[in-house]
Amino acid sequence: MSEFVKEVSDSSFEKDVLGSSKPVLVDFWAQWCTPCRMLAPTVEAVAQQYSESANVVKLNVDDNPSTAQRYGIKGIPTLILFREGKEVERVVGATSKESITRMIEKYTTAVA
Repeated sequence: MSEFVKEVSDSSFEKDVLGSSKPVLVDFWAQWCTPCRMLAPTVEAVAQQYSESANVVKLNVDDNPSTAQRYGIKGIPTLILFREGKEVERVVGATSKESITRMIEKYTTAVA
């Protein structure tokens, strides 16, 4: 992935996302998904911007079907923000950097 965006899997999701002390934005995606690939630079930019206050991870739904199924992922890209192990926000489909930023701001400012 990158320095700021980490890949998670079915086996690491519990520790990396649900067990995180920071809010975690999860990008549910797949290699063949054009909107997912278009959203990737935006997700990367957000990850860099919030590297101190939040974690940003990607989960490939083709490689990790049980986590995708557990959270009812029907369409991709889907972005879910977790805080203290619970889903607090969800966006389905490609979205703007501004809307992702607003979503994270709500929960990072409450933590900081």
